[in-house]
Amino acid sequence: MIYGFNAGEVFKIAVQIEENGRLFYEKALTRADHPQVRDIFDDLGREELKHKARFTELLNALPEKTTGTTVWDPQGEMDQYLKMMADMHVFRTADGVEARIAGLTGPKDALELAIQFEKDSIVFFAEMQTMTESADAQKEIGQLVREEQAHLKRLALQLRKLNQGA
Repeated sequence: MIYGFNAGEVFKIAVQIEENGRLFYEKALTRADHPQVRDIFDDLGREELKHKARFTELLNALPEKTTGTTVWDPQGEMDQYLKMMADMHVFRTADGVEARIAGLTGPKDALELAIQFEKDSIVFFAEMQTMTESADAQKEIGQLVREEQAHLKRLALQLRKLNQGA
C-alpha cells in the first residue's frame, strides 16, 4: 500500500469525479441529436448528481477517526493532491470537459467518450479501494464501482446498437 487513504479522502475524490461526470453528461446532452443517446445522457447525468450527493453525505457522516489525514500535512496539501488525482481522470478539469465536448462529431463519439469516462471511473475507484484501509470504506467504494459498471454496460450496449445500424 503506497498511501493509506482514509474514507474521507476517498469520498472527496469521489465527489470531484462525480461532479466532472455530471458536467460531461449535461454538456453532451446539449450536443446529442440521437434520441436514445440523449435519454442515456440525461439519465446518467442525474445519476452522477445523485452519486455526488450520496458521497457528500457519506463524507459528512464519517466518524472523525476516518476523516483525519493518514500523513502529516501541516500545509493542507492533501486536498490539493486529491483534487489533482481526480483531475487526472479523462476529464482533467471542467475546462477539459468543455474542450472534449467541442470536439464531438456525433453520437458515436459522444458514447465513446462517455465509455472512457466510466472506464476511468471504474479503474480509479477500484485502485482507491485497494489503497483504503477501512473495510467499511472498501465496501462503499465497491458499491460505487458496481454502479459505474452498470453505466458502462448501458453505454456499451447503446454504442453496439448504433454500430449495428450503421
